[in-house]
Amino acid sequence: MKRRLTRLTTLAALCAALAGCGIRTTSVPVDAGAAPSRVPCELSEQEPAAEGASGVPLQVYLVCGAQLVPVDRAVRIPEEKLSDRVRVAQTLLDELKKEPSDEEKQAGFTTDVRETLAVSGGRKGDPRDALRLSSEPEDLPTHALAQIVCTYADSAAAGPDRSVVLGGPSEDPVRGYQCTAALKARPESVLPTLGEVRPSR
Repeated sequence: MKRRLTRLTTLAALCAALAGCGIRTTSVPVDAGAAPSRVPCELSEQEPAAEGASGVPLQVYLVCGAQLVPVDRAVRIPEEKLSDRVRVAQTLLDELKKEPSDEEKQAGFTTDVRETLAVSGGRKGDPRDALRLSSEPEDLPTHALAQIVCTYADSAAAGPDRSVVLGGPSEDPVRGYQCTAALKARPESVLPTLGEVRPSR
């Protein structure tokens, strides 16, 4: 009987202790800090870059929320040079390699394009619209390759059908890529959708 009473007493004490650990209501306001902010992936509207000597506004694709989102950049490339595919491609690549601005960082934008990457025109035997990167496209981070494809697809660096023909420094044939809505939503799924591209005869 004593053991039973002892057990009951211990159990009651334990229940009281556990009840004291509960969260009680209070009329005193508690400051728990600011609520977690959502990543907007949006930038405040900026004045467009002046044309002429100051260059023209171009658009690049950065990574935000695991997706590709277009961002306007004011670049110093004369308007008459916009027809130079390699010049445009290198200018856009330089923009992709830049560390995002403070405003872009706050909005959640990042870039996966390496600082050492360069681009040049196609070599002999390549299609007219081909571009050659200093690294093999398949060796690049998937998000970086997707950034390049979608950035080039919306510029003079693309072919007439808005496809992007890319190769690397090796003798491997160039391959065609397309910037689709699916690729923007899932940049890790980037593939040479058009396969190998041969020069037209």
